[in-house]
Amino acid sequence: MKKLLLVALITLSLVGCASTSDVANVQTQVDGLKTAVADVTIVSQEALNSANTASASATAALKAAQSAEQAAKDTNDKLDAAFKKAMEK
Repeated sequence: MKKLLLVALITLSLVGCASTSDVANVQTQVDGLKTAVADVTIVSQEALNSANTASASATAALKAAQSAEQAAKDTNDKLDAAFKKAMEK
């Protein structure tokens, strides 16, 4: 009985050491994942900032295009009116 208890105690000690090693390995992997997640978070924030900047630029370009379109329309209307007036003479 004592021999069985001694064998069981030795086995548990070895399993305990292996478990500690496994926990250390898992902790190393978790630390690596934390670093990777932090890196991905930074990159995604930079991408979001770039997208917001691009969106603002696109909005400004759209407003400029609409303004140019209106100016062209106004000029065309003035030219049409001048042409009609010239044709009446």
